[in-house]
Amino acid sequence: MKVFAPRETIPGERRVAITPDSVGRLKQAGVEVSVEHGAGVAASYDDALYEAAGAAVAANAAEGYRGAGLVLKVQPPQLEEARALEAGSAVMSFLQPAQQRPLVDVYQERGITSFSLDLVPRISRAQSMDALSSQASLGGYKAVLLAADRLGKYFPMLMSAAGTIPPAKVLVLGAGVAGLQAIATARRLGAVVEAYDVRPAAKEEVKSLGATFLELALESQEGEGGYAREQSEDFLRRQRELLGDRVAAVDVVITTAAVPGRRAPILVTAEMAQRMQRGSVLVDLAADGGGNCELTRAGQVVETDGGAFIDGTTNLPSLLAVDASRLYARNVATLVQHLVKDGALHLDFEDEITAGCCVTHEGRLVSERAKQLLEVVAT
Repeated sequence: MKVFAPRETIPGERRVAITPDSVGRLKQAGVEVSVEHGAGVAASYDDALYEAAGAAVAANAAEGYRGAGLVLKVQPPQLEEARALEAGSAVMSFLQPAQQRPLVDVYQERGITSFSLDLVPRISRAQSMDALSSQASLGGYKAVLLAADRLGKYFPMLMSAAGTIPPAKVLVLGAGVAGLQAIATARRLGAVVEAYDVRPAAKEEVKSLGATFLELALESQEGEGGYAREQSEDFLRRQRELLGDRVAAVDVVITTAAVPGRRAPILVTAEMAQRMQRGSVLVDLAADGGGNCELTRAGQVVETDGGAFIDGTTNLPSLLAVDASRLYARNVATLVQHLVKDGALHLDFEDEITAGCCVTHEGRLVSERAKQLLEVVAT
């Protein structure tokens, strides 16, 4: 079977699904590996590196799709790309099926077997395939660097003959993978950090990184697989009331809260954002999913009336394309090795990993999770 990685077509996406490092891992599954000319250039991987690793380089996407049994991507294909896939072939990427109904329909119409990296179950034996986590960690790191770059203050405490400068105060909302990396990065830069999460289990992880866990008088909101479950509007209202003073008191807010397949919850209202200090910064890691701040605008930096900045930069992992691609490609290669035996796809739907991440197969929607998400959107 031929495995092919085209150049990403979504504007601003610099990552690539196959790196020279992952070519050997893929070939261990008994497949031929091919990439489109220039597919890795934005991530600093030249064609010559792929050829040296044993991959073929296709002149263009059309040539690469020809005969490809499995197409590997980062972003979901655009509709014209999906229609260019060979009928009956397979594709693996991030998908977010609830947001991609037309694409899912094309997959079903053309008998495309599709795998979504965001539906890989959070179980111990699938950790090496967990692309959501590997990319979220990079996003948390980059969010702090964006905040530090925009903030007109020193992050660490500085003692000099001219006097002492106090450290910056950082609040991280959400202590999942991205939040924990944001905490660790802000701490390494010398900031005083506090964090909040609706899951009490996150308290010890936050404290282990040297941050203070902000405890609010609210009930636990932990859902399946360690993710936060979707909160009621009453819970979110009470949460915002309790968080308002903390948001107003700090120099930097990093928001990371997301519920897989759903719109990101509003943690910081417009009124809360307007109370932020002049020059302070909020970086919204959930900007792609609608934003945790009511004033967030995806892809833009908004200044409040009071002079605070709301940074809605999207796709932060792509800003670290070299390492983001390396980690993503390893996640993908490991999943391919799980699904491919002797050079061909062998799908065992009794297996939790296969059943969890396979969205469509032989013209049918086979993912129970995708069905649930699509039903919610339909209602």
